Amino acid sequence: MGLFAVFILAAALSMDAFAVAVCAGVTMKKFALKKALVIGLYFGLFQALMPLIGYLVAAQFANAISAIDHWVAFVLLGFIGGKMVYGAVWKADEGECTCGCGGACVGEFSVRPSYIVPLAFATSIDALAAGVSFALVDIHIAPAAMLIGVITFSLSTIGVKIGSVFGAKFKTKAELAGGVVLILMGLWILFDHFVM
Repeated sequence: MGLFAVFILAAALSMDAFAVAVCAGVTMKKFALKKALVIGLYFGLFQALMPLIGYLVAAQFANAISAIDHWVAFVLLGFIGGKMVYGAVWKADEGECTCGCGGACVGEFSVRPSYIVPLAFATSIDALAAGVSFALVDIHIAPAAMLIGVITFSLSTIGVKIGSVFGAKFKTKAELAGGVVLILMGLWILFDHFVM
């Protein structure tokens, strides 16, 4: 998997954090750059650390499952992507909050650690699973994790601004796009294994 593919994967993984950041922006009475940067920093840091953890754990057993590693990566990315698509399409139809904020769309979004750390953790679980798949397809984890963190930081910070200006209209579309990209990446890993 090349750098461009990792970039696309990083952007897809950041869509959960982006959706929550849009929610944060929606709740702001007035856009605050400092608050947007703090939100971006928390989400970016967690998104960078989780694939590293997943990679380190998976590296311990990667050789044992090398015969089926492509299937494991496909299932993990397909599951994550499917979950995001489900959240974007069906939960939106049911009128539920789809941004993963746990109902934080109501009231002013807080950047207190006790509030934002659980959100940053919850939105980065997907990156943990992606880190496992990175170990199975032999991706260099340090640049991939840094790229995921930087992209998530950037998109989350921008998401707060978008939410404060345009409201919640983009969060569902972003989550849907991210889910589709993750499914396609899983299919690409499978295709690459059988064809290349």
